[in-house]
Amino acid sequence: MLALGIDPGTAICGYGLVEMKNNVLRPVLYGSVFTDKDWKPEVRLQKIYGDISAILERYHPDLLSIEKLFFARNVNTALPVAQSRGVVLLAAGQQGVPILEFTPMQIKQAVTGTGSASKKQVIFMVQRLLGIREKIAPDDTADALAMAICGLYEEHVLRLRNQGTGARIREILEAQRNPLSKR
Repeated sequence: MLALGIDPGTAICGYGLVEMKNNVLRPVLYGSVFTDKDWKPEVRLQKIYGDISAILERYHPDLLSIEKLFFARNVNTALPVAQSRGVVLLAAGQQGVPILEFTPMQIKQAVTGTGSASKKQVIFMVQRLLGIREKIAPDDTADALAMAICGLYEEHVLRLRNQGTGARIREILEAQRNPLSKR
């Protein structure tokens, strides 16, 4: 199974493509789409749309994971993020890629075992789970990889539930709660 995680933004839009095969996670592609603050909004959105569409067309992921939109205090930041998120959802929809949405707490829980994890803890666990030794930068890229991992775990657990393998589900859920345990 192959998942594309996206951390939408207009200046930096992180992406992470992760494969799960035989319960082993492997990074396939990760990085960020960068746009210049001096570009017109429509040009920035075209760049994001084009780059994400190209990834979707080339790799044909089984799902796309993205953070649920919530409005913080700063509406000036929330609106461009919503616009970026919109073009990503459009690109996925045009490719027929199913979309899973997660709260920040769900993503942190899936990757670190606790919904209150710090940004540093999330980055550390993403690197550990994917066997990435170098620092993942910018943070938006690490967040996108975390979203892909969360989507893969969610889909994996749902598939196991549908197969009626309760003991294995409990094992996976326990591993999610305690990511440092044996896999």
